[in-house]
Amino acid sequence: MTSLSGITPSGRLTLGNHLGALRRFTDPDGFYFVANLHAMTTRHDPRRLATLTREFATLMLAAGVPEGTVFVQSDVPTHAQLAYLLECTSYVGELSRMIQYKEKGNGRPMTRASLFTYPCLMAADILLYGAERVPVGGDQDQHVELARDIALRFNREYGETFVVPQLSKAALATRVKDLQNPTAKMSKSDADDAIGTIRLLDPPDVIRRQIMRAVTDSGTEVRHDEAAKPGITNLLEILAACTDGDPVELAKSYASYGALKQDVADAVLAVIEPLQKEYARLTTDPGAIENLLAHGRDRALEASTPRLQAATRAMGLAGSTP
Repeated sequence: MTSLSGITPSGRLTLGNHLGALRRFTDPDGFYFVANLHAMTTRHDPRRLATLTREFATLMLAAGVPEGTVFVQSDVPTHAQLAYLLECTSYVGELSRMIQYKEKGNGRPMTRASLFTYPCLMAADILLYGAERVPVGGDQDQHVELARDIALRFNREYGETFVVPQLSKAALATRVKDLQNPTAKMSKSDADDAIGTIRLLDPPDVIRRQIMRAVTDSGTEVRHDEAAKPGITNLLEILAACTDGDPVELAKSYASYGALKQDVADAVLAVIEPLQKEYARLTTDPGAIENLLAHGRDRALEASTPRLQAATRAMGLAGSTP
């Protein structure tokens, strides 16, 4: 069963990104990419985008994502080519209902056209590789559903061309919340100095300090209760995700918030420090990183080109070459 996922370089990668995405990218036959084209749907700094793209790719490799599966989206032109064909298969109404467009565009001045059409690019990302399973966070469910709708419509109108993908959700990792605002997701788009976000390349002492300063709740009882104790629940779920435990059962082991925070800090660092060491090792040999990404690019091109060719023929562009 082919697995595929991408992650947009819109800010520094966080603990939530690692628990919910990177460590789930394990399929040696899968395709995992830095979705840098998706970072261009709003105003961006080109130098920061280039820096983050390289940082993301290196962190993916450092996290143990299998060699040959990691690539940069813009290095594989079949993504943008199929995206246009899917734009010709999609409807304005369904694109206008996408959450990202409603929140960031939808009539606002200087809204980029790509913000409206990028769900077609995301669908292309998925459909190019015949991916049957798409591991994504909860905020991407709508886009995978659209990719399914587009694939079904394309197959119905132009003939069987695409595999219709299934959504694959993580149980706990997608629920990692901000340490200062436990009702909001920990986001890589937060400011680099936001103290509620744990970034994968933050120094260990900074990470420990952020966890020890995490917002808690009134009272002293440690229990898993998202409505009444969102701060403690967030810490329990982080601990559970890092240790493969059960947050409800873990809560029974603690009589104080301080002891819980200490164990959360230890568990988080046990996950992050090996990743940081491997990242540092990789960055000492830029040529090796380039070779690994070139391998991923070539494999992605080889896998995606036949399906792009099939789609162009199916739509009546006979004789065209990608």
